[in-house]
Amino acid sequence: MIPVDGDFILEVAPVFSGRLAQRQREIIGEISGDFEAVLRRHDIDTALRIAHFMGQVTHECAGFRTTEEFASGAAYEGRADLGNTERGDGRRYKGRGLIQLTGRANYRRIGERLGLPLEDSPHLAAAPLTSLHIACDYWKSRAINRHCDADDLIAVTKAVNGGTNGLQDRAGYLRKARAALARRMGVMVAARQAGPDPVLRRGSFGRAVEEMQRLLAAHGAALTIDADFGPGTETALRAFQAAAGLEADGIAGQKTWTALRG
Repeated sequence: MIPVDGDFILEVAPVFSGRLAQRQREIIGEISGDFEAVLRRHDIDTALRIAHFMGQVTHECAGFRTTEEFASGAAYEGRADLGNTERGDGRRYKGRGLIQLTGRANYRRIGERLGLPLEDSPHLAAAPLTSLHIACDYWKSRAINRHCDADDLIAVTKAVNGGTNGLQDRAGYLRKARAALARRMGVMVAARQAGPDPVLRRGSFGRAVEEMQRLLAAHGAALTIDADFGPGTETALRAFQAAAGLEADGIAGQKTWTALRG
């Protein structure tokens, strides 16, 4: 498991001052010691999965400065689709958690899975550590890891949000999480093969990806140099490989590195 803790979260989260900074430190401080273990328990255990989780959660909880939605919850009153069938349920079961849990039925369902009385005591969902467990349980129950493994930000966002609200913000946090993970690991996320260069494929990131992108650009490819092996980089690499007479598999192995440098 890649080491992730409170310092890692702070590397990804926005910087606040005053009261907001204090609240952010409180929330992160309460989840820091358990963060890695809880993620591992829910199979959020690769760089791509962790990075996407951070990209989504950091947006959802407004930069780790709240575990409760800012609105009153009155808009959810009478929402039978959320299980809000009793008077006051809208406010009582407003959004809480790092990924906001909303509605009586959802509080009941996740409470049963986690062994917590969330329906009877909905404010428990706003406790930072509980909110982390809720977010990870939601993530696993929706099988979001499969979208992370495909590095599909839009699919991950739709699974979390139901749409693509805040996509640009989520993408920014995803990039920050990738960079923070690369620094922590000391190597980019990629398998290595015999030879001096790493094998790079879609989902890799870090200094080696940046080097490859610069070499591709020197060969005439039009791509963004951002140290992130996304679909644009893969397309450029496949085109280069085909032109160089290599298998156009979109994976940078030793033959591709040699051709790039040649």
